[in-house]
Amino acid sequence: MKRFILPGILIAVASCHCPKTAQTQVTSKTVTEAMQKENWGNPNEVKAQGKFQLSGLPYGYSDLEPYIDGRTMSIHYSKHYLGYTNNLNKAIAGTSLENQTIEQILTGLDLNNKAVRNNAGGYYNHTLFWEVMTPKQTSPKGALLSKINADFGSFENFKKQFADAAAKQFGSGWAWLVVGKDGKLHIGDTSNQDNPLMPGMDIQGTPILALDVWEHAYYLKYQNQRPKYIDAFFSVINWDVVAQKYQKAIQ
Repeated sequence: MKRFILPGILIAVASCHCPKTAQTQVTSKTVTEAMQKENWGNPNEVKAQGKFQLSGLPYGYSDLEPYIDGRTMSIHYSKHYLGYTNNLNKAIAGTSLENQTIEQILTGLDLNNKAVRNNAGGYYNHTLFWEVMTPKQTSPKGALLSKINADFGSFENFKKQFADAAAKQFGSGWAWLVVGKDGKLHIGDTSNQDNPLMPGMDIQGTPILALDVWEHAYYLKYQNQRPKYIDAFFSVINWDVVAQKYQKAIQ
């Protein structure tokens, strides 16, 4: 009896004197079917404690496959995102920050307040990240596409610069597309859970697109191949939402 272990699943395949090719086909099929039956749960059932609540997902954990796998999404949303949200609520409880929006907290942030810095950033960054992804195929158009072409030369140039920023961010962090105070689009990166709304960042502006390059965002599927994850991200960007955020930022 051979046993194969998947998360939460033990698969036993009886030994036989079948040709190796046939055994391999049976085993591969069994493992694939078991993975397809895995249920990662409902993101809408995950609740935070305190003022700030999880944003919810407009798609299921597995809906972004094959680009981002359901297991990663489940852990990312229900463990990491939930942790940042709960810790943010604890950090601001009983303070004046409890009456502020997340944007107000970030723009007026004391960078030495690590508990608020890390967890407010983690909450805001992930909330934006979920919003700018979709299982539907979208593409930039209209005013946003014209602006991308004007500021980066072409959409392909934008993709290359954004991918480079995400790939070259050393260690954990984020890649950003923001609308700067000059009205132009800018690409940059930040470490850990910092973001362009915080004072003192190398990139400043209103974020309209974010890519999480912490290892927990991609390692189960892509391991150390971050560039493949970055490339896959372009297949799930919700350009309609990015366009809405661009219009709001320039108003």
